Amino acid sequence: MGLNIVLIEPEIPNNTGNIGRLSLASGSSLHLVKPFGFEINDSRLKRAGLDYWQHLNVVTYESVEDFFEINKDKKMAFLSSHGKKEYWDIPFENELFLIFGKESKGLGSVILTNHSDKLYKIPLFSDHVRSLNLANAVGIVVYEGIKQLR
Repeated sequence: MGLNIVLIEPEIPNNTGNIGRLSLASGSSLHLVKPFGFEINDSRLKRAGLDYWQHLNVVTYESVEDFFEINKDKKMAFLSSHGKKEYWDIPFENELFLIFGKESKGLGSVILTNHSDKLYKIPLFSDHVRSLNLANAVGIVVYEGIKQLR
């Protein structure tokens, strides 16, 4: 069993480090799509991922276009506050790619338009919150997937 966690243009090294740790703990692969808002050897990334980083299965892509070309035949679910369906309705299956956008803006408009039928959200119950922290959102969705796949 395994899921694929995809971070498109991640900006905050601590989030990416925490998600790296989550990837290892959950048996998931981590896919990082450039450009990054940090250097991959950033000490904050390493600190958040602790000494686990060396054990991760990490795949890096030079661009969004590169990622979609290489993985064009893969099953994907896209997470965004613009989604109409809830994350628990994702049709989870082994090797599913869970796509998350950058912290400041989420997924780009082209991705949202091109994949609107596979767009899911984590519901928020306060008008004062625009979105959840990326690492928290990834954790919520990945462990829902694990629950459903077991």
